[in-house]
Amino acid sequence: MRGLSKDVVRRISSDKNEPQWMLDHRLRSLEVFRKKPLPQWGADLSALDFDAIYYYLRPGTEETDDWGEVPPDIRRIYDRLGIPEAERKVLAGVGAQYESEIVYHKLREEWQQLGVIFLDMDDALRLHPDLVQKYFMTCVPPSDHKFAALHGAVWSGGTFLYVPKGVHIRDPLQAYFRMNARSGGQFEHTLIIVEEGASVHYIEGCSAPKYGAQSLHAGLVEIFVMEGAMMRYSSVENWSHDTYNLNTKRAIVAKNATMQWIGGNMGAGTTMLYPASMLVGEGASCNHFGLAFANRGQWQDTGAKVFHLAANTSSTVINKSIGKDGGVNIFRGALTVAPKAHGCTSSVQCDALLIDDQSRSDTVPDIRINNDDVTIAHEASVGKLSPDDLFYLQSRGIPEEQAKAMIVSGFIEPIVRLLPLEYAIEMNRLIEMEMENSVG
Repeated sequence: MRGLSKDVVRRISSDKNEPQWMLDHRLRSLEVFRKKPLPQWGADLSALDFDAIYYYLRPGTEETDDWGEVPPDIRRIYDRLGIPEAERKVLAGVGAQYESEIVYHKLREEWQQLGVIFLDMDDALRLHPDLVQKYFMTCVPPSDHKFAALHGAVWSGGTFLYVPKGVHIRDPLQAYFRMNARSGGQFEHTLIIVEEGASVHYIEGCSAPKYGAQSLHAGLVEIFVMEGAMMRYSSVENWSHDTYNLNTKRAIVAKNATMQWIGGNMGAGTTMLYPASMLVGEGASCNHFGLAFANRGQWQDTGAKVFHLAANTSSTVINKSIGKDGGVNIFRGALTVAPKAHGCTSSVQCDALLIDDQSRSDTVPDIRINNDDVTIAHEASVGKLSPDDLFYLQSRGIPEEQAKAMIVSGFIEPIVRLLPLEYAIEMNRLIEMEMENSVG
């Protein structure tokens, strides 16, 4: 369904047989979207044509928990991405979305028996309506900004994860989102609830082919980390140059709980993405580790937001960016400390590596401290490839292009090593592909 209207929104809700409250939510969100202006800061979004996007594309298949039942043409894509093999080796559960809907979803039985719920959002809305309604878009309301409102109107697919009190899931859970159609839009919704004392690692991967026509990704991630719980969210986003990646991610972190964000962003022509942590309970903490790669014609506008809203909370933000062939990296770090949030500590560090003289890197810190009983540190650095390092490696018989790739790999290693082995390898491969033909 191309273009945006009430009829499109009603059609999405009708096809999914949603309850009335969700249809009402969608229609209210659509009205908010129409009233909200485009952001007047950050990346230039003036060329984005909302009427050219397909907001709902069904893959023509039903969801299954058997890879053999996934249509061969779709299965081949996920086979190339290594998803079935990863599920067998390292994952506790996996979901796969193609266009607007989930085509495969499965959770190991041992976690089902402990009360873990791992479903696509459509099934969660049908099977656990009260739980979904309690949390859905309460962390990121439609009124937050134009693309949150758009998401509220046309969201489709995504992941629902509920981890009961005290359950520690040993292996990661993963969802992979593939946008495969020309002028496609993907608006998956991820809702994660980690109850008291529980822990989980969830991984999202995203990709899309290049068609020479605009695509739009405006997903939304909401995470609720209850008292004493630990949540790690990792993502590797590798959209095509045609894609506007305008994703929103936010977590509410309770007393003595920990939230970790690990993200890699590349591929998209335009990205605006700033994962946020709301530290609402005393002793809550968060870590944000981000990596962005901007190649020719790309604008990577990324960063992190941290709100210290309770006493004795702590945060760490480490961001690394690479610019090549005139690519633009903008780091935006928003840090707010509330008046009553005494005893807080925070460290923000952003480092940029420029491969050539045409690339650009900017740092835009926004630090607002409302009491004097805090410890805050912020540092930023921008550097080029060291001629001495290149000379040393080349003197050992290493070609210049390979030497540059080795230096870049060392630069990003502190972020990449936080990913599970298979995904760290994938990230390094993607960086190597971006670095090809970098000589000159």
